[in-house]
Amino acid sequence: MDKIIDAIARVLMPQLTGVHLNPVENVGYYISNIVGLLVLIFYSYQFFYVFLAFIRKPRKYPETDQTKRYGVIIAARNEEKVLPELLKSIAAQTYPADRVDVFVIADNCDDRTADVAREMGAIVFERHSKAQVGKGYALRFLFNRMKAQGILRDYDAYMVFDADNILKANYIEEMDKAYCAGNKVLTSFRNSKNFGKNWVSSGYALWFMRESTHLNNPRSILGTSSFISGTGFLVDSEIIERNGGWKHFLLTEDIEFTADCILHGDRVGYCHRAEFFDEQPESFRQSWWQRKRWAKGLFQVFRHYGTGLLKGVFKLDWSCFDMTMNIMPAFILSAVQFLSIAVLLILNLIIYHAFSTTLVICLVQFLLFGYMLFFILGLLIFIAEFKRIRCNKFRATLLLFTFPLFMLTYIPVSFSAFLSRGVTWKPVEHNRAMSIEEVAGEADHEGGEPATASVAEDDSRATEDQQR
Repeated sequence: MDKIIDAIARVLMPQLTGVHLNPVENVGYYISNIVGLLVLIFYSYQFFYVFLAFIRKPRKYPETDQTKRYGVIIAARNEEKVLPELLKSIAAQTYPADRVDVFVIADNCDDRTADVAREMGAIVFERHSKAQVGKGYALRFLFNRMKAQGILRDYDAYMVFDADNILKANYIEEMDKAYCAGNKVLTSFRNSKNFGKNWVSSGYALWFMRESTHLNNPRSILGTSSFISGTGFLVDSEIIERNGGWKHFLLTEDIEFTADCILHGDRVGYCHRAEFFDEQPESFRQSWWQRKRWAKGLFQVFRHYGTGLLKGVFKLDWSCFDMTMNIMPAFILSAVQFLSIAVLLILNLIIYHAFSTTLVICLVQFLLFGYMLFFILGLLIFIAEFKRIRCNKFRATLLLFTFPLFMLTYIPVSFSAFLSRGVTWKPVEHNRAMSIEEVAGEADHEGGEPATASVAEDDSRATEDQQR
């Protein structure tokens, strides 16, 4: 085994070949290469996903008779600023309006969220509970109410959104096509309102685009399960009834729901043509707390569902393997590598009274490798979805160079989440009340307030493509 590791190490770190290392440096040297090798083994399949996305077009679903009934669910906490634009975008859908009802859960609100929703025609349920906080509890509250009123099965399926989302005009139409094709659980293409605001918002935006195009899209092409990411998803009412309502309350209820679907044999589909926009955090402080919750939530999901997923892995279930890699991410391995080398640097200084150049090289290579890896991933999605980036393209190009820095901050975030016990759900403030036309105008706007532009031309092109 040592000979194999040494051989691989000579390829990965040739500048250390023939250099005499003390015991502490040897430990750091082996940790760097073993962790690097594990990351390569576990995550190389995702580069195949990227390759597949470039050579195969996303799945296109056949036309339908548009008779399915959908309940659109919005969990909102003090969202009176942004909720109206989401409701307007739902009202402007190309899908028959009489087949869609909108339900708003005004969750622990102390503003006019409930009133605004009622004024715009939504069915509103108000919930007040300081003990059970989060979207999962809000969804359970709504489904329990609907079940008690005997209307849960009045809808074929439910679509779930956050209040800051806005939908392209053909969103429900496209999701209907994918649903009628046999996908009882679906996710969709996630774009961002505020891509070009700063390095934090653009980091989120590129990552969510990558999840859609280079992860969920290839999964859909291969017929394996996609993953739900927070918002913009559909679930069949039969599954809601089977689960007794909504039963997922971990810090990342979306990933928990996906894991539960996979273990029940419910494949999560993906609809690339159904596009929605949401608002990304712009403050690093806010981003830190949100991603810390996500990281802690992944640990929780693995603790609750890891045994079942690993059993699936040993049964050669690809979706179980993919999900396991998703909830035990490379960031954990990277954190182990980074922190181990940092500790060994200090230990070497204490024992040998010398600063280890070898360990510094290991640390620098780790950071450079991480930067280049994420830069390549960011560049590939930048190329693939260039037209969908709603931001001045020159600014978007500059922000591409900060994407790896954003991703590398996941290392301290994950480590902080691992050590913390009191991680709780905290609301993210949303202030960018933008219409779908304003978001479309961002692509050609040179900064400042968003310009107004119509997306009718884009939608007509999509319709023509489908007809051809």
